[in-house]
Amino acid sequence: MTQQMSRPVRVRFAPSPTGELHIGGLRTALINYLLAAKEGGVFLVRIEDTDRTRFVEGAMERQLYDLQWGGVAVAEGMLRNDSGAFVQTGDYGPYIQSKRLSIYQQHIQTLLDNGSAYHCFCTADRLSAMRAAQIARKEAPKYDRTCCALSAQDVAQKIAAGDPYVIRLKVPDGTTTFHDIVFGSVRVDNATIDDQILIKSDGFPTYHFAVVVDDYLMKISHVIRATEWLASTPKHVILYHALGWADAMPQFCHVAPILNKDKKKLSKREGGVSVKDFRDQGYPAAALVNFIILLGWNPKTTQEIFTMEELITQFDLAKLNRAGGIFDMDRLNWISRAHIKGMSIDTLYREGLPFLKKQEFFAHATADRTTEDYVKRVLTVEQDRLETYQQIGVYNQFFFTDDITVDKEMLRWKTNTDAQTCEALQRAYDVLSVLSEENWTRDGLEQILMEAAGERRGDFLWPLRTALTGEKKSPSPFDCAWVLGKDVTLQRLQRAQACF
Repeated sequence: MTQQMSRPVRVRFAPSPTGELHIGGLRTALINYLLAAKEGGVFLVRIEDTDRTRFVEGAMERQLYDLQWGGVAVAEGMLRNDSGAFVQTGDYGPYIQSKRLSIYQQHIQTLLDNGSAYHCFCTADRLSAMRAAQIARKEAPKYDRTCCALSAQDVAQKIAAGDPYVIRLKVPDGTTTFHDIVFGSVRVDNATIDDQILIKSDGFPTYHFAVVVDDYLMKISHVIRATEWLASTPKHVILYHALGWADAMPQFCHVAPILNKDKKKLSKREGGVSVKDFRDQGYPAAALVNFIILLGWNPKTTQEIFTMEELITQFDLAKLNRAGGIFDMDRLNWISRAHIKGMSIDTLYREGLPFLKKQEFFAHATADRTTEDYVKRVLTVEQDRLETYQQIGVYNQFFFTDDITVDKEMLRWKTNTDAQTCEALQRAYDVLSVLSEENWTRDGLEQILMEAAGERRGDFLWPLRTALTGEKKSPSPFDCAWVLGKDVTLQRLQRAQACF
């Protein structure tokens, strides 16, 4: 790849367990994973659960499951046991921040000792009044450093008295600069940076502090995350310097957001944008991964359909776009259809059967219509048109039930008479009744029926197809007869003839 690797690649995906995994989160994980896989590096997961007010029980397990479903192989010992739960092996991940509090306390003391951080005892009321006054003066809200002037003795007395406090970063004078792989050189006047809270009153670190400590200790080489964190990166750079870790600073890479059709950030509040939503709708994992990686990454080729192996081979951070990608359901459906079309029937059966079993029409089907061989015949016919597993059988329910409605008007081809229509049905019956089971194949049926149709195909094939399906739109009569089998095909032809 074009981006020079100066040290072994170690990347991380660090979700917060506050709900379902957003597709934007999966894309961020995927970009990290592709870089690690391309460069022979390590991809790990770190659960950032220090905001206890937003913690959702079970969210971590579901997010890890979504990663595994999406083909993002979590490194450093992530395995699933027989019950489906994630287990930790050896000294490896997932790393959970709430279990690392003593580590953060150790490093916050370093900042307090060297004057890069200070205790703040300001109450919520005072902070609110301060911000209101700043806004009234048309100033950007920012902590006024009242507590920065406290002496060591004052701080000790307040702590001894039990006064609640937070610990803030003391932003130095001057400017902060860093390079971002996507956005290039970034320079910020430190006067615009607030004295960020590093340790909250409950003793838990904020994101800004914990992320720097963890990335350093885990030897992260590249911090790849959503562009919304670009504005916070100067604080992180300041922390690297304050902790004496400037030489170990990772490369930063901020990924443009996924946008809706109004070119606004695709929000969780819009609904239907979690990985679970798309999994439940029956989109193949490979299709969703293919779709989302192209929302912000341009392979610089005409190729549009990718396997995971192809993505790993072609991936390059230099091909990430600054502009956000537009989420287009039509394009997702097109990509999904291409992936399903390229599957083996065995794979499609394995992946699609759980969705088919949820359909009421399948639950009421007779046993001979639910066998593996029968369902695979249905899938063979439907495969090229499917966009999701959830669609299997839905538009062709006549394959699973004999309760179909056929009348004379539907059977008639254009202006043909009843006699002509009945004659066509009888001819189809005569042709098919003598066809052996051995020749009852897709190709065999097409050959014999096309020969019987002659030049006036509509006159012959329309009544046959309608008799077999009861629908105006369906697969070809050859495909329908092949799936249904000889006995059912002849029975439906006789039923259709009875309409006249």
